[in-house]
Amino acid sequence: MTDGKDLQKVNEDMRKLLARAAFGRGNFEDLFVVPVFAVVAALVLGALIMLATGVDLPTIGRSFVALAVGSAGSLNAVSETLTAAIPLVLAGLGLGLGFRAGLFNIGAEGQLLLGGTAAVVFTFSFPSLPFPILMLFGLLTGALVGAAYASIAGILKATTGAHEVITTIMLNLISIRLLEYILRQPYIQREGRADPVSKSVPDAGQLPRLLDWLDPNLRLHAGVFLMLLAVAFVWWLLFRSKIGFAFRASGANPDAARYAGMRSGLVIVAAMATAGALAGLAGAAQVQGVLGRASPGFSAQMGFDAIALALLGRSHPVGILFAGILFGGLEAGGRQMQVDAGVSIDLISIIQALIIVFIAAPLLVRAIFPWGFRKITKGGKA
Repeated sequence: MTDGKDLQKVNEDMRKLLARAAFGRGNFEDLFVVPVFAVVAALVLGALIMLATGVDLPTIGRSFVALAVGSAGSLNAVSETLTAAIPLVLAGLGLGLGFRAGLFNIGAEGQLLLGGTAAVVFTFSFPSLPFPILMLFGLLTGALVGAAYASIAGILKATTGAHEVITTIMLNLISIRLLEYILRQPYIQREGRADPVSKSVPDAGQLPRLLDWLDPNLRLHAGVFLMLLAVAFVWWLLFRSKIGFAFRASGANPDAARYAGMRSGLVIVAAMATAGALAGLAGAAQVQGVLGRASPGFSAQMGFDAIALALLGRSHPVGILFAGILFGGLEAGGRQMQVDAGVSIDLISIIQALIIVFIAAPLLVRAIFPWGFRKITKGGKA
């Protein structure tokens, strides 16, 4: 009789596990509904902040119209939105993967800087290589350098237990100073320049622009395909591969993962290296597709913005893609808002910060918009 009860309990536990694994209404709300309402709440609060600082209602209205038009109101706006989204999504995918593995990797900024610089150096070092070999090898170099730099933090955590937050912060600071030193070396510094600026990426190493046949000012480049491929790859890696299962298992319960025979040290290093490769790829795509050279601060803090991106996307590849397009639209629309309505572009940073505040407090979002979510009974059912 006892065996029968035990078997029934095991079956019930298995059904609960399968229910959690299935993508249901709760997962949909967590991945899509909460971020949408967080954005709405952030925009409303942004309007209230403008109102409190003396901006009149017509100007607030014009600013939000300009924000929408500047992000998606024309072909040029869409081009700028996607161009801004490419490196953000690539770096965000790396951070989201790390979060899934239980690693709070905040070193994407340094990995992006060094990966992008390595891509520039490789491309101008071998200018005789034909397109697309030089372009692809430049991207690969950026990814490898980003992976190697991120692996430092992974190895330190796996061997000494050093927390990745501390080590990646330090590695970010090191990368900033290291970049300034590298850019002043005679082999790398651009001829005739006294400031730290690298030589340019040769034409054969650049990511081709997709819409310049319509308008030379349209900057959208082939990195958009790289971004989509990276989203598909990370989705497959996390949810269809054995190593991805190890990442998620270690992130959910490290002790259980070790008990199941997973090598925690190897998982940590592999997750950090993969995240670094994606961040390095983001840097390479930015210099080969937009900037054409490396200079101090060429990342424009994208590595830190990617942290917010990964949080907004709930560390899911598809969510990160949409979050990246949103942040790209905010960046592109913010410039238009400043021109048309005279509102400071700093408001965009405030809105982004508010979005993260609401994302970090989903219960607050559910309390503000209760009608947008299913009702949970005391028994835990909808």
